[in-house]
Amino acid sequence: MADPLTLFTSIGLSEQKAKETLKNYALCSALKDAIAQAQRVLGVAGVDKATGTLLYTMASRLRDPKRLGFLTDHIAQHKICTELQLAAALEFVKSHPQDPINQKEFESLCGVGVVITPEQIEDKVEKVIKKHKDQLLQERYRFNMGLLMGEARGGLMWADGKTIKNEVDMQVLHLLGPKTEADLEKKPKAQKAKAPDGEVKVKEELTMNGELKIEGRSLMDQLRGAALNFHKPGENYKTEGYVVTPKTMDLLKQHLEFTGGQIRTRFPPEPNGILHIGHAKAINFNFGYAKANDGICFLRYDDTNPEKEEEKLYDLAEDLIRRGHAYVCHQRGEELKGHNLPPSPWRERPAEESLVLFDRMRRGLFAEGEATLRMKIVMEDGKMDPVAYRIKYTAHHRTGDAWCIYPTYDYTHCLCDSIENITHSLCTKEFQARRSSYFWLCNALDVYCPVQWEYGRLNLTYTVVSKRKIIKLVEEGTVRDWDDPRLFTLTALRRRGFPSEAINNFCAKVGVTVAQATMEPHMLESCVRDVLNDHAPRAMAVLEPLKVTITNLPEGIRNDVRVPDFPANEFMGSHVVPFTRTIFIEQSDFREVMEKGYKRLTLDQPVGLRHAGYVISVQKVIKDAQGRVVELDVHCCSSHEAAEKPKAFIHWVSEPQKCEIRLYERLFLHKNPEDLSEVPGGFLSDINPNSLQVINSALVDISVSKAKVFDKFQFERVGYFALDPDSTADKLVFNRTVTLKEDPGKM
Repeated sequence: MADPLTLFTSIGLSEQKAKETLKNYALCSALKDAIAQAQRVLGVAGVDKATGTLLYTMASRLRDPKRLGFLTDHIAQHKICTELQLAAALEFVKSHPQDPINQKEFESLCGVGVVITPEQIEDKVEKVIKKHKDQLLQERYRFNMGLLMGEARGGLMWADGKTIKNEVDMQVLHLLGPKTEADLEKKPKAQKAKAPDGEVKVKEELTMNGELKIEGRSLMDQLRGAALNFHKPGENYKTEGYVVTPKTMDLLKQHLEFTGGQIRTRFPPEPNGILHIGHAKAINFNFGYAKANDGICFLRYDDTNPEKEEEKLYDLAEDLIRRGHAYVCHQRGEELKGHNLPPSPWRERPAEESLVLFDRMRRGLFAEGEATLRMKIVMEDGKMDPVAYRIKYTAHHRTGDAWCIYPTYDYTHCLCDSIENITHSLCTKEFQARRSSYFWLCNALDVYCPVQWEYGRLNLTYTVVSKRKIIKLVEEGTVRDWDDPRLFTLTALRRRGFPSEAINNFCAKVGVTVAQATMEPHMLESCVRDVLNDHAPRAMAVLEPLKVTITNLPEGIRNDVRVPDFPANEFMGSHVVPFTRTIFIEQSDFREVMEKGYKRLTLDQPVGLRHAGYVISVQKVIKDAQGRVVELDVHCCSSHEAAEKPKAFIHWVSEPQKCEIRLYERLFLHKNPEDLSEVPGGFLSDINPNSLQVINSALVDISVSKAKVFDKFQFERVGYFALDPDSTADKLVFNRTVTLKEDPGKM
């Protein structure tokens, strides 16, 4: 046989394509085998370019090597002559992984022996054009020619698409003649009709309020990319790379009988870690995908297997030993580190001996590290014979000391999925290196094999989520604990006041793709604002209080002011706050010296009080010994009596409750605090010294006095806040969740 480059160019491949093929070992090997077999069938005639093109396409797209000879024979014998027939043939063998192939069914579904003549194509196109002749003459070349192609192809299933298109073009040209200048002019875009007000309102409600929006986006927006190609239950074998064994179809049949065709996913959080924003994406996707398909998602803690399942896993390990796929090894942990290691000296130990030793491991007759159970497989990353069971003399929180051997993730991952009849095992990309071992272990034990699908992780800038790094932050006193609101653990986000709906919405916007996604925190914060704007009732709070005495309001007079919980919708409730002679405003809402563009209270400029219907004007400024303004005497009148409408309205409080306010900023100064090229001193050197500001003497209106921990509010003109668990009956503590979109200074 000629050298591969010459061989590939001899069947019609360009030299560049041939060289690219040589770089792909699997494709190169498959194509050489296909050419060799085709040459045996064709004899002296050899492989022409048309046949060679089909062989190349087949070799590059075929996922089951055992079907190579079968398809090559059909191509060489000119039973498969077109790309369409080949595509149908590839789909057929993918859907029928087990022998024998029903030859009659295959030929029928793949158009074998079907020949479409030029006369048939001409006749069919002529009928289609006749059907649309009047519209064609009216619209000329602005007519949708794709419609003609679609209808013509519908009656000529195995005809070559290029031939049909050429015939359509020729007959249209014959009917209409060459294109004129009018034909070449761009068609004006049609103006979209404005929807009725009621219709717009419904759409806004669907996309702006509540759970309906969140679920709709979460379940639809995410399912793009690879997720759109997920297999149907029971059709695992159609997935690329899925290994089919003689027992696969029977096992899939049993699986379907058990599940009834139900979609089943699972979310297994790390039991000794803590959930963070990246896990939110996994939770959202696993539960969302199941829900979108009327399925079920299992929340599985990997160290909490029921006793029955523990026994099942142990029995399967013994079965793996009997089948010659596992052995007891005495190499120490340090000897197993690294790649390309020599085989274990105990790799070929007799199964009977390993069974005895494995039982002794279970009965506690070995010290920790003296023995492990290892599986006979080399993983994608070069790791050889991963450990399935190891000895650990630590009492388990559930089973106590009943077990002293524990299975590893490499062992339990696929088997727990199999036991639970999971249909889609959805993992992040780092588990891609374990896919082959996932399939291998299920098939080695002849148990149902689910499909592992990988997707890209979700990362945020300006933070760290590594358990080790967060522990370091806690130990150094940089943050208080795992739920410090400056972190992006889920407990921290909850404490800060991030609604679960907003996190789900954020995950939906990010979507699920194979590529890793790195997002800015402001995108998450935007989702938080959208939800809180609709669901956080309004209140008034003053962070830096300035006392204001209304001189023309008598002592002891108390007026009730009704404040809407949601100003945009008066039907969503309201609350009452007192209005008395003494009120408090923000220090920044008063300036002695008038500045250009400043619209709030000055010596010569009155200001309105939100919700009260009053306008106040300064009469006297009271200062302390250091010259700082500490109090204002003002005159008050109703907004109807004011000489002119005030330029701004400010918030205020009266008879308020003292509270503590915690204002949070980004914990780190740089986008990637873990990147040594960006932060040479390491992430601990990148801490933002202004990430937390505590205001101890803020004032808030009495409407929040009965708030419960984690209740959320919008403090008007200040931001969104949530009640912190540190709150007591004597002192409320609020965490700023996010700022408002608007700049409060503009008022």
